Amino acid sequence: SDVGSQKERVVTEEEWLQKWEMGNIGFHKEQGHPLLQKYLDVLLNGRSGLRIFFPLCGKAVEMKWLADMGHSIVGVEVSEQAVKEFFSEHSLPYCEEPVPEISGAKMFQSTSGNISLYCCSIYDVSSSIVGKFDGVWDRGALVAVNPCDRQRYASLMINLVEKNSPYLLVTVSYDPNKHKGENF
Repeated sequence: SDVGSQKERVVTEEEWLQKWEMGNIGFHKEQGHPLLQKYLDVLLNGRSGLRIFFPLCGKAVEMKWLADMGHSIVGVEVSEQAVKEFFSEHSLPYCEEPVPEISGAKMFQSTSGNISLYCCSIYDVSSSIVGKFDGVWDRGALVAVNPCDRQRYASLMINLVEKNSPYLLVTVSYDPNKHKGENF
């Protein structure tokens, strides 16, 4: 299988931070993802005021879009630069505070309180810290997770969502011998 050739490859947190610092963020999309728009009804299922989780959120514009609809957004991102750029680019005032349960972690929250972004490793969060979610929008997290960490990631996601909650996942399938990039 093509995935076999990537199984041993690992991208470190330092490499992700360097991508943000160098502006090498081709994975970031300036426009909302068309699949989220197409399947929004699946995510919301007629409900309002949901808690929606964005794993490895970067500065995803969809966070603001869903927050403007009245939902509470929680994201986790290792790059503080990405988190600060999100608030800056949307002209959203925010406050910053440490997360006592996670050494070195910070939580950035919009002053309106409906967007909370945790700056730390995804594997440092748990439902006891960030709570449970009514839905997940995973546009680029699973494909960014190292193959050796996928089971750990999947277990974490299962722990973070309420039972029977929708999980919208965008993934890619390609021959890694023909296309090089940060996606797995």
